[in-house]
Amino acid sequence: MSVPHPSLSPESGAITIGILLCGHAPEDIKADMGDYDEMFAALFKGHGFDFRTFAVVDNVFPESVADCDGWLVTGSKHGAYEPHEWIPPLEQFIRDVYEDGRPMVGICFGHQIIAQALGGTVEKYSKGWAVGRHEYMIDGQPLALNAWHQDQVTRIPEGATVIGRNEFCDNAALVYDNRILTVQPHPEHTSEFVGRLAESRGRGLVPDPLLDDALAQLDKPVHAQTIADRMAAFLKRGA
Repeated sequence: MSVPHPSLSPESGAITIGILLCGHAPEDIKADMGDYDEMFAALFKGHGFDFRTFAVVDNVFPESVADCDGWLVTGSKHGAYEPHEWIPPLEQFIRDVYEDGRPMVGICFGHQIIAQALGGTVEKYSKGWAVGRHEYMIDGQPLALNAWHQDQVTRIPEGATVIGRNEFCDNAALVYDNRILTVQPHPEHTSEFVGRLAESRGRGLVPDPLLDDALAQLDKPVHAQTIADRMAAFLKRGA
């Protein structure tokens, strides 16, 4: 069954999006800014969605792909290739959604696990981390978005098309037969969140020069709403 949250309570007649929660925000940040599902609810505010959260990272899964009108796979601190017991059933659920045809979007880990589930390859990238504000070309449009990842999709699955990249990440955004849309960066990550995450989780994990550069760019604008609107339109297609 889904795990409810007061801010994600359903409204009659709305489009229901199932959030497959693949990780939790650090406790010290979550207390102030909410968990990842709440960040996505805020990102999509005004688009007429209801949300149901399934904490797959805690082995809480939907009963059926038909439980919701569309699906969203979140980020995670875990690697798609790591041997967690919830990874194989998540991959099978992704394949089931793809076969069913309901729209799905994936972000960061979600982008990676969807690619892996459908036959692609995810690896720890040899050139290291992308943290903070990065510029991408997505569908011919230059966009700046916040990133936080070391893993990358290094081989795309059959049926996937690359629609976004930059010099650091060749496969930064993918579409799958107009059924699935995924992006490597994090539109749900505000500059405030990136700053908090850099100090809470980044020190000792990410090289300090990368963190310092990310912190120095927190005041620069990002285009999160542009990607959010595109994802919202994609999700509404199947409702």
